[in-house]
Amino acid sequence: MSNAEIGVIGMGVMGSNLALNIAEKGFKVAVWNRNDKVMHDVIRHAGPLASNMIACETYEQLKAAIRPPRPIIILVKAGDPVDQVIGHLKSLLDAHDIIIDSGNANFRDTMRRFDGLKDSGLTFIGMGISGGEEGARHGPSIMVGGKESSWHRVEKVLTSISAKYKGAPCAAYMGPDGAGHFVKTIHNGIEYGDMQMISEVYGIMRDGLGMKAAEIAKVFGDWNKGRLNSYLIEITQKVLSVIDAKAKKPIVDVIVDRAGQKGTGKWAVIEAQTFGVNASAIEAAVDARLMSSLKAEREKAEKAYKIPRKKISPKSRAAFLRQLEGALYAGKIAAYAQGFAVLETASKEFEWNLPLGTIASIWREGCIIRSQFLGEITKAFNKSGGGNLLMAPAFTAMMKKDHLSLRAVVSASALAGAPAPALANALSYFDGYRQARGTANLIQAQRDFFGAHGFERIGEEGAFHGPWALGRG
Repeated sequence: MSNAEIGVIGMGVMGSNLALNIAEKGFKVAVWNRNDKVMHDVIRHAGPLASNMIACETYEQLKAAIRPPRPIIILVKAGDPVDQVIGHLKSLLDAHDIIIDSGNANFRDTMRRFDGLKDSGLTFIGMGISGGEEGARHGPSIMVGGKESSWHRVEKVLTSISAKYKGAPCAAYMGPDGAGHFVKTIHNGIEYGDMQMISEVYGIMRDGLGMKAAEIAKVFGDWNKGRLNSYLIEITQKVLSVIDAKAKKPIVDVIVDRAGQKGTGKWAVIEAQTFGVNASAIEAAVDARLMSSLKAEREKAEKAYKIPRKKISPKSRAAFLRQLEGALYAGKIAAYAQGFAVLETASKEFEWNLPLGTIASIWREGCIIRSQFLGEITKAFNKSGGGNLLMAPAFTAMMKKDHLSLRAVVSASALAGAPAPALANALSYFDGYRQARGTANLIQAQRDFFGAHGFERIGEEGAFHGPWALGRG
């Protein structure tokens, strides 16, 4: 029996699909699962791919089955289960073997695990995977963090199983220790913003314009043929078109308006705050999911206030729909600008040297936020190397035009009482970013008044205090 090229621990949905993907690309893969029956069932249903899969009922068998240095992917529940598996492997594997965590890990846990193995002779990779179940099986976007030598050991397998954009693999080395999982975290934060803005536009059409699901589906379908072409716009059109067999009405009309989350969006916001980067549109998207969870309270509040939502009655519906398209595009630019600003700041903080253009390029296929739009971001960062996306000439030109649509839509939604927090925050971010003189001078005066924190004077060096004694009296 020839040795496997790589191992996979965990035969749940993601692990089994990733293993089948590896086998399908012609690599032998050793697999292990806590429940042997689950593992054997996966192989039994693998058809011809089973010949490339080696079932291992013990960690010792798993080790023996893989060609050294042995890369082993862990796809189990995030948190303590990952640490338990690492503990077992640490006592068993040989020097230079590679433990790969491919779950939705907090990058700070990845850095901790990387440091915990540095004196063991083993090495660690934190690998972000985007694309869900379908991506794992047929081609995800893959973001790798760890030692570059470890990346080279698994590069052939990972680039083979990844999604492809015009033939180029959507898998790349991000940088040391937690870089891969951090990039995945920010990807998910941007995903939150993207999804929230789409839902806000849907809400404006549904509640403000009184449009039915099928009508809204057609609008998203038309948008997907243009500059908003993306996976999320595509699936939005599809889900809005589905009729529920039981209720005999659009399935979106019978789904409770309460959104779940697994924490990565929250992590993105926490890190943005930690690094002092404005990610207000992404934060608004996370907050909107929190608000959605207050279903019972919202129902009571609607009855208590009895403030009717107004319909939006534009002179031309077609013209207003074009404004909605422009607003969604402008909001998207702001959210991505914020996400990439967080990436760039973290890169400097941890000396990762994150390849921003490469990140945008490997998100063009396989991942949830894949879109035509990312091609423009790739070009911008390949040319500039960094800086806020709002200052890239191509995006500056877009925002000069589309901020008007964003402004009109946010205004209309506010007057109608239709919440649009992510779009509104995107507009505020844009307006604040382009304002040479803001209002923080007053805040500094207030801080100095009550806490003697000092302030800077225009055109002068040093810290100053105001003559507040008379005012306090």
